[in-house]
Amino acid sequence: MTGRKRKSKWWVSQAGDGPACACEWPDCGAEGLYRAPWSRDNLRRYRWFCLDHVRQINAQWNYYGGMNDQEVEDDVRRDSVWRRPSWRLGTNGSPFGEGAGAIKDPFGLFGGADSARGKRGTRTPEEKAMMVLELNPPLTAASVKARYKELVKRHHPDANGGDKDSEEMFKQIHQAYQTIMESLAPVR
Repeated sequence: MTGRKRKSKWWVSQAGDGPACACEWPDCGAEGLYRAPWSRDNLRRYRWFCLDHVRQINAQWNYYGGMNDQEVEDDVRRDSVWRRPSWRLGTNGSPFGEGAGAIKDPFGLFGGADSARGKRGTRTPEEKAMMVLELNPPLTAASVKARYKELVKRHHPDANGGDKDSEEMFKQIHQAYQTIMESLAPVR
């Protein structure tokens, strides 16, 4: 393997130049063609050895030597995510924001508190009523009336055994229906 020369970290063949470099093992005059890392903390810097000495170093090499069990476990966990930061689902770094179910909605697509509309100010009574009745514009009197009848049948207290939550929802549905119908009525 004579006639090679080390250039940066790669070997370049040079015919007739003699040995590229000597083995870094003390009192060894052989050509150093094989690399070994300096240490666990400096894995990208290499020392160069002959084949016999690099085999000896590899046989003795223990990456985890000098680490306790917890340090080994931490290093293995870091390697499992390619040494990149990671978070548990729903915590810092999550695209879902703070709190369970909170979604950042800067364009107002979901109508949450974080939406552009929510930042602008409070909703109009008509917008709130459409949310209660689960309606989207454009609205007609017939579509509002059909949705109202459907929700009244579902949430009427008599149909739910006098459930207080259903009674409260029934009141909200009725108030929302009145609000929307007043807004749809022609102005006199």
